[in-house]
Amino acid sequence: MESFDADAIDLALLEQLQSDSSLSNQDLAAKVHISPATCLRRVKRLREAGLIEREMAILNPERLAATLGHGLEAVVEVSLDRQGSAEQEAFEQRVIADEAVQQCYRVSPGPDFILIVHARDMPDYLALAQRLFTSDANVRNVKAFFSVKRAKFRPRIPVPRRA
Repeated sequence: MESFDADAIDLALLEQLQSDSSLSNQDLAAKVHISPATCLRRVKRLREAGLIEREMAILNPERLAATLGHGLEAVVEVSLDRQGSAEQEAFEQRVIADEAVQQCYRVSPGPDFILIVHARDMPDYLALAQRLFTSDANVRNVKAFFSVKRAKFRPRIPVPRRA
């Protein structure tokens, strides 16, 4: 992966976009104190360089609960029996392909993986556990921790300010 030398304007753009990517180009340019044309060109360059991976809406689960139900969110620790790179890659590819898996991390030390999963209810979680863990002979241990309250959710990377 090529390095990208981000200057103060690039960092300011990234910070603003992490806070609200729905800003119009005009508004974003005004917040960062650059012209709209410069803003458009720089944001395009940040996307092409891979600094902006994607943009999406973050939904409010509490507001959607009346329509979709509260569901279950769980933090799941998974330990594999064999931790070779091929076995880890195979497990990782299988779980990231599943819609219920929202996040997947290889970690060390401790378990091999930490997953953040979402299920409609306990029967749905059981089906998820069967398909991802029980059916895999290489899964040695699974610990699920069910969320009772989300105190903070902020998917952003701290961007330092440069002079």
